Amino acid sequence: MRAYVPLTLAGLAAAHSAGELGPAPLTAYAVTPALREWYVSDDIEELEYAALNRAAAASLRLLAVDPGAARRRVVVAVDIPDASVSSDPDRGLDQAALGEVRIAASVPLAKAAAVHADADDAEADVAAAASALGAADQGDDDAQFTVDGAEDHELLWFAMQEISDLIG
Repeated sequence: MRAYVPLTLAGLAAAHSAGELGPAPLTAYAVTPALREWYVSDDIEELEYAALNRAAAASLRLLAVDPGAARRRVVVAVDIPDASVSSDPDRGLDQAALGEVRIAASVPLAKAAAVHADADDAEADVAAAASALGAADQGDDDAQFTVDGAEDHELLWFAMQEISDLIG
């Protein structure tokens, strides 16, 4: 199964240093039955893209609670056995938790397929979105517009060998 683990650049640096994503359990995003039903598509690439975007939104939430973190969303794509992933069917019905899964054990970084991260030019929009997230959650339409502005930036794809340059 392909799962998407939301991080910050500092979290990526820690994982790189440790050689693994952890500690367990890890919250990640994947193609779950609830995500399939919500997205209404049978195209696995579209569904995985939706799971990646859910992880990017979770990365933004990590940034919102860490004002010192670099303002770039980071998601690590990992390929892991289905048996090491679980989802809460009741939580899966919650719109905010679509695609959310738990990974039972730390994941060796060697199992990661790629890193997805914002480009430098997204930092201002991501910073504004992280600051506006609380108000958006409370129903403020202007704040939601600001949060949506971060989603206008596509995450870039980085090979695992490029992590040193990314966190550099």
